[in-house]
Amino acid sequence: MQAKDKGELFQQTFSFWGKLNENEKQIMIDNSFNKIYKSGENIFNGDVNCIGVLIVRSGQIRTFMLSEEGREVTLFRLMQGELCILSASCVLKNITFNVNIDVVEDSEIIVIRSKEFSRLMEENIYIENFFSKVIADRFSKTMWVMEQVLFMKFDKRLALFLINESEELNSNIISITHEQIAKYTSSAREVVSRMLKYFEKENIIKMSRGKIKIVDKKKLAEYAD
Repeated sequence: MQAKDKGELFQQTFSFWGKLNENEKQIMIDNSFNKIYKSGENIFNGDVNCIGVLIVRSGQIRTFMLSEEGREVTLFRLMQGELCILSASCVLKNITFNVNIDVVEDSEIIVIRSKEFSRLMEENIYIENFFSKVIADRFSKTMWVMEQVLFMKFDKRLALFLINESEELNSNIISITHEQIAKYTSSAREVVSRMLKYFEKENIIKMSRGKIKIVDKKKLAEYAD
């Protein structure tokens, strides 16, 4: 990826880009690189040093927590153009929990190295403010996930998930497996399959291999309310 392309991407991604001087911009460009990851690869986990700030140029990645028993709780997924800061946890003060980041589908990721980015953030209040907002947004999403997992009945959680996926794709047909849904909703595959079969019996969805078609969105929304 050429320096000019990086500059254009950073301008689209970072609201503080216009507040940087030419030297600061060049430091970010010089200390970033693009990397291709395959579906299923692990980008980051609590056992490795923080790798830096990630920008998803294409594809999709998933951030999740992993218990000692091996249970996964998906915090959020990031798509094209979105930013991951938890992969640069050494830059963030008072972040004491470990997260994992896996690749959901083949992805191209732009990585900004932690050390240089940390120095820039300490010297530029606009960068610090930007990432404070990013952290607040991610924390809000994480708390929403925890609320769902701890207090929400699974039929409602599943209905919300299917509606959100449908809206994200702008389609009533969702290409997804039961195993993936289980990961994204922090549930067991057996529970997911059982509830999907119930929705199908109620003529809310129609299942086929690797796909779910929403046939009655109004009724599905009633479960989500």
